[in-house]
Amino acid sequence: MYAILDIETTGGQFNEEGITEIAIYKFDGHEIVDQFISLVNPEIPIQPFVVKLTGINNAMLRSAPKFFEIAKRIIEMTNDCVLVAHNADFDYRILRTEFRRLGYDFNVKTLCTVELSKKLLPEQPSHSLGKLVRALGIPMADRHRASGDAMATVKLFKMLLDKDLNKEIVKELIKFEIQKGISPKLMDIVESLPSKTGVYYIHREDGSLMFIGKSRNIKKRVNQHFTGITKSAKKIQNEVFTVTYEETGSELIALLKESEEIKINRPIFNRMSPKSNFNWAIYAEKDTNGYLNLKLQKADGRKKEIKSYISLQEGKNALFRISSHYHLCQKLTGLYETKSHCFQHTINECDGACVGKIAPLEYNERVHTFIEKNIFENKTLAILDKGRTVTERSVILVENGVYKGYAFFDLNYQINTLEILRNIIIPMQSNRDTRNSIQAYLRKNKYLKVINF
Repeated sequence: MYAILDIETTGGQFNEEGITEIAIYKFDGHEIVDQFISLVNPEIPIQPFVVKLTGINNAMLRSAPKFFEIAKRIIEMTNDCVLVAHNADFDYRILRTEFRRLGYDFNVKTLCTVELSKKLLPEQPSHSLGKLVRALGIPMADRHRASGDAMATVKLFKMLLDKDLNKEIVKELIKFEIQKGISPKLMDIVESLPSKTGVYYIHREDGSLMFIGKSRNIKKRVNQHFTGITKSAKKIQNEVFTVTYEETGSELIALLKESEEIKINRPIFNRMSPKSNFNWAIYAEKDTNGYLNLKLQKADGRKKEIKSYISLQEGKNALFRISSHYHLCQKLTGLYETKSHCFQHTINECDGACVGKIAPLEYNERVHTFIEKNIFENKTLAILDKGRTVTERSVILVENGVYKGYAFFDLNYQINTLEILRNIIIPMQSNRDTRNSIQAYLRKNKYLKVINF
């Protein structure tokens, strides 16, 4: 559990500042589960430049509670939590100073989103909260007020958790909870999981990952691990300490994320990478007469494919649609074997390419039209899909034909430029399997909105 906070102060000399406002959001890694927001009477004047910056003045604080009156609530909100703040050293120092005046030793583990953003968002020119949230498309209200800054920090931290493909943040939290004696009861693990689409992570007691999986129903799938009777299921049951998860909303993002993070973390029970299901592919090759032939063959990673398919029949059906739509010769697409058969069925449509009645250059233009419309080659596009909540959408970026990664964005924030999308994207590796997965998902879900840049 995380306690994400922001503090506004009076300003003044080091260790003589007073708190004027505090906001704490208790965050479980997915959503806010509790919150505390309050003005605070610092019992000392506010510096004029701070009044101008925050809008909080001395008159506003006369009837506000003093720190000792809210101290118990602060302890309740931060107990057994990792304290998260933007420039955590400052907020932590202010809190420790205030508690020290009360004779209480306030001591918690801290995490700084400035340091995390420098590590996980190194491309950003500035790591100040205001500039980061603008660059990342994070909606922000009440800048320089505790509640607004703390909420922006929650959203930034959530994005940083997504960016942390090595799961270092989560692993450290698990170690912290073990030290604090907050070990979860294994019988309750399944009940704590959502019945939603996403990726789940099965951890040992030291926080290390032993299995990564994806599912349209995380709770149901993890329950199958815990009730399975296979050798690997039994081993997982014996060694599991806890299960964490990340909702994705989109099935495609869950698939791509699972594949990427298995390669990065190499969990022991994910030793066998799943083989690609796309065993057939269409290739384009020129024949001795200079005509481009489309051929459906067994997939060969050494050759540049146009499109791949799960089964031979799916590939044949696709070739038939291609030849009909783009007026391609069925012999040159491998659908008919003999010249006479080709002549009888397709000569009127393809202008007799198979018998040399149309020049190779003109015919090949039709083939190139098909290729340009059916592969990502040199295309830059964004695929919009469901998000994790009703107020959110997910987006997958393909740039110059290469899969770049995914992101989530608020519906109130418009993705209208490539630069904005590049800022918020969670970078991922591109390979044949990712391209095939994206193409197959688009074929299956024709309703998805695709933005071309």
